[in-house]
Amino acid sequence: MAEYKIMVVEDDPVIRTELRTILRGNGYDAVAVSDFTKTADAVREQTPHLILLDIKLPGTDGFSLCAQIRTFSNAPIVFVTGANTDLDELHSILLGGDAYITKPYNTAILLAKIASLLKRAYPTGLSETLAYQGTVLHLESGKLEFDGHQVDLTRNELKILYYLYQHAGKICSRADLIDYLWDNRLYVDDNTLSVNINRIRDKLASLGLRDFIQTKHRQGYLI
Repeated sequence: MAEYKIMVVEDDPVIRTELRTILRGNGYDAVAVSDFTKTADAVREQTPHLILLDIKLPGTDGFSLCAQIRTFSNAPIVFVTGANTDLDELHSILLGGDAYITKPYNTAILLAKIASLLKRAYPTGLSETLAYQGTVLHLESGKLEFDGHQVDLTRNELKILYYLYQHAGKICSRADLIDYLWDNRLYVDDNTLSVNINRIRDKLASLGLRDFIQTKHRQGYLI
């Protein structure tokens, strides 16, 4: 697990040190941010594989930072916060957060959640690719390549394509895709999947790939 870098964005120095100690003790490369006005820059420079993000921070807040980070990074984001409200949890998910854990946190649960998210985000490990019909899906960088050209994928676009590649030649139902992408259907409407599929198709078309993803009426999608 030492290859995975986890960034801790927490203003309480005691909790920050505690989290880094726990993470390093479990084989992760743990780094921390202390200048919260430059958190997004730190994420760009250090490219962590996962981010532990507090909501209440000096001069800013975790929600704003999450929105900024999501403009350029697909790394899983775990909100670790003392704000225990359904509204905050919903807001974190809508902004692109992957998990929400309240303080005081259970260390075992936190580590299990981190391991689960890393496994899902990097399903075959780091620096891996999947190839199908002349295309190459780069899992770590979140890019799709064809005929020497590449397009960038969002976090959900990458997950959708990964699932389709893993089930190439088989019909993947919409329900199965939604279950894979989002653990809780309450936060997702069916149209969200359609929007992501259409965006992927536009990116495929820009590479000269049309009809790469087929729609099977009332069944799902197939590559």
